[in-house]
Amino acid sequence: MREGSLDAPTRHPIDWKDSKFYDVEDLNSELERVFDICHGCRRCVSLCNSFPTLFDLVDESETMEVDGVAKDDYIKVVDQCYLCDLCFLTKCPYVPPHEWNVDFPHLMLRAKAIKFKDQGASKRDNMLSNTDKNGRFYGIPVVAQTVNALNKNNFARKQIKRSLGIHPDAYLPKYQSKSAKKQFANHQTSVSNPKPVGSTTGKVAIYATCYGNHNEPQLIEDLIKIFEHNNIATKIITQDKCCSMPKLELGDLESVEANKNHNIPIMLDVIDEGWDIIAPIPSCVLMFKQELPLMFPEDDALKKVQKSIFDPFEYLALRHKEELFNTDFKTKLGKVSYHAPCHLRVQNMGNKTRDILNLVPDTEIELIERCAGHDGTYAVKEEFHEISMKIARPVVNKIKKNEPNYFSSDCPLAGYHLANGLNNKEDNNESSPTHPITLLKTAYGL
Repeated sequence: MREGSLDAPTRHPIDWKDSKFYDVEDLNSELERVFDICHGCRRCVSLCNSFPTLFDLVDESETMEVDGVAKDDYIKVVDQCYLCDLCFLTKCPYVPPHEWNVDFPHLMLRAKAIKFKDQGASKRDNMLSNTDKNGRFYGIPVVAQTVNALNKNNFARKQIKRSLGIHPDAYLPKYQSKSAKKQFANHQTSVSNPKPVGSTTGKVAIYATCYGNHNEPQLIEDLIKIFEHNNIATKIITQDKCCSMPKLELGDLESVEANKNHNIPIMLDVIDEGWDIIAPIPSCVLMFKQELPLMFPEDDALKKVQKSIFDPFEYLALRHKEELFNTDFKTKLGKVSYHAPCHLRVQNMGNKTRDILNLVPDTEIELIERCAGHDGTYAVKEEFHEISMKIARPVVNKIKKNEPNYFSSDCPLAGYHLANGLNNKEDNNESSPTHPITLLKTAYGL
C-alpha cells in the first residue's frame, strides 16, 4: 500500500436515490468520520467558512476532539458550504482513490439533501433558487424598472432585509426587460463555412443561462461577435431551463432531476444536428460536465451532452491549438487582474481564459486563484454576507495592490461581489468588473 494519494482525484457517483443516502444516523456517522480527518489536517482552513466553523466547534468542545461536538451542531458546518469544490480538487490529500475516501463537498450535498427533504426551504431560499421564474417575472418591463430602482434604494433594501433576509449591502443583479433569447431567437449566423477541427465542430449553440439571458444579455451579444469573428457559427438555444446549480446547492435534488429531464433532450437535438454547446457561466457548464453526470451515471444522453459542452475560452483555446483562433487584435488591454472562479478551476482544463487574454499584445494578466466567496446566493443572504466579504478580502486586496486597467472574472456575480469590496464608502470608488468575454471583444475592436 502506498502512503498518501499519488493518483488523480476520482469522483464516485452520487447514489442519491438509495434510501441509505437519507439515513440520518448513517450520515452523522460519516460526518463524524470525515470531520475527524479534517480536524487532524486543517489544510483547508482558508478556503471557506465551513472549516473554521468546524474547527471552532472542536476547539470549544469539552474533549477538543470531534467526539465532543454535538451532532445537532454538524449542520452549522453544512450551512457554510456552498459547493465550490476547491477542497476536493485543490487541497485535500485524502480524496479517492486514497483509502480514507474523503469527498467533503458531496458529503455536504448529502446533508443538504436530507435537510431539504425533512424541512424544505425558506421563502427566501426558494425564491433565490427559482431563477427561471424570477427572470420571467422581474423581466416584465415595468417590473424590471421598479425592482432595479428598489435594489438601489437604502430604505427599500432595509425593508427587503426584514421581509426576506437579504443583506442590504449585498449586490443584486439588474434585470433586463429584453432577454437574450428575445433578442437573438431569430439570429442568423454570418458564418457560411465553419471549419470543424479536433473536438470542435466550428458551430456553437449558446446556452444563455439564467444570468446571461435575464441579467446580462450583453454577454451573449459579445459572445456572438467574438465567435463569428473567429469564423465559428452561432445560434441560441431557446427552450431550455435553469442548469439547477441553485437547486443543487439547496439540496433540492428532485428539482435538479426535473430540469435535467427538460434540458437534455433539447441539448441532444442540437448536438445531433452538428452543433457544440457553450455557456458563459462556469457553474452552469460544471453542472453538465460534472454534477449531473455523477447524479445520473447511467444516462447516455447526458454523457453525450457532457462531452459536447464547453466553456467559451476552453473552446477558443482548442481552436487556437489548431491555429484557427484570430489573433488580429486592435486594442491593448494593459494590466488586468483576472479572478479565476472556483467552478471554472475545478473543471480541470487549465487557465484557458488567462491563456487567451495573454495573446493580446501589451497586455499583462495577473491571475488570482482564490475564492471570491459569492456563490450566487450565499453572499446575498443576511447571515452570510459579511463572511462572504471576508472570504473575498484577499482577492480584493490583490486587485487594489495591482492597480489594474481592468479587473475581471468569468463569474459575473463574483466580479460584482469583488467590486462591492473595492467600492467601500471611505474610498468613494466606483470600480466595475469587465467580463473576460467583453475584454476580448474590446481587444478585437468590435
